[in-house]
Amino acid sequence: MTPGGWIIMALSVGTVVSLFIWCMAKVLTTPEETEHMHGFSEETPDSRDDRD
Repeated sequence: MTPGGWIIMALSVGTVVSLFIWCMAKVLTTPEETEHMHGFSEETPDSRDDRD
């Protein structure tokens, strides 16, 4: 592989690894984030009709 190929590959892999590390750090260090999470309701429209 040419030196240019090694440089492009190193920059690409370095960028992806850096982004992964930043995302992991952001997820693990953000305080009180669980209070802002919104999930989907497990109740479906047809189960609501059965309950009524």
